Amino acid sequence: MDLSNLRPAIGSTKNRKRIGRGPGSGNGKTAGKGHKGQNARSGGGVKPGFEGGQMPLQRRLPKRGFKSLNKKVYALVNLRDLQDIFEAGSVVDIEALGQNGLVSRIYDGIKILGDGDLDKALTVKAHKFSQSAIAKIEAAGGKAEVI
Repeated sequence: MDLSNLRPAIGSTKNRKRIGRGPGSGNGKTAGKGHKGQNARSGGGVKPGFEGGQMPLQRRLPKRGFKSLNKKVYALVNLRDLQDIFEAGSVVDIEALGQNGLVSRIYDGIKILGDGDLDKALTVKAHKFSQSAIAKIEAAGGKAEVI
């Protein structure tokens, strides 16, 4: 056996349906579309979500909420990640986070979150901090500086 004579397993594939090829094929004349009507025409059929004139589901349900155009999106970094990567006494800023792969894209800044433990004194510079992150950084002897 080699690659040039591989065949699909018997019964695993079907021949495609050749429609509109005469009455002997079983799919001639109307080609499975029935007689007349919107769906028999070329380009016929209804758009997705059309319910025959009944008020569609999308319009029956009430509007809810909104998306703020001014929402700030922060790149999030947890203390657990800083603990694993940085040495004691080092300065953690935007460049350091980018070089170590913790932040790939900065939107409106970087926010440090307090998930995980920190036992190294680090100087962390970021745009925002959670309260638990500030408490853990200062408890470890480090500084949390808002840029």
